[in-house]
Amino acid sequence: MSKRFRLEPQERGSVLFDIVLDDGSRAANRRGPMEILSGLDSDEPARQRIEQNEAEIAQKAGRPPRAVRSLTRSPLPEPTLIAS
Repeated sequence: MSKRFRLEPQERGSVLFDIVLDDGSRAANRRGPMEILSGLDSDEPARQRIEQNEAEIAQKAGRPPRAVRSLTRSPLPEPTLIAS
C-alpha cells in the first residue's frame, strides 16, 4: 500500500497568531481575519482587532484588559503521513 500525505489546510480567510501579553502569559492560535491584513500595515490591523477582543473578554470576565506585548504569525503545521 502506498502512503498518503495529509493535504494542506484549506484557506479559510483567517491567519493564526501567537501572542505574548504584558504579564508574560502566552495566548496561542488567536485568529485574525485575512481581509484586514492585505494592506501595507503588516500585522498592525490584526493587533488592533486582537486587543479589542481581549478588552471585550476582560470586560465579560470582570478584570482589567491585558496589553499585547508581541504578536507573531503561527507557523503552518508540517504535513504528516497518515495510514491508509
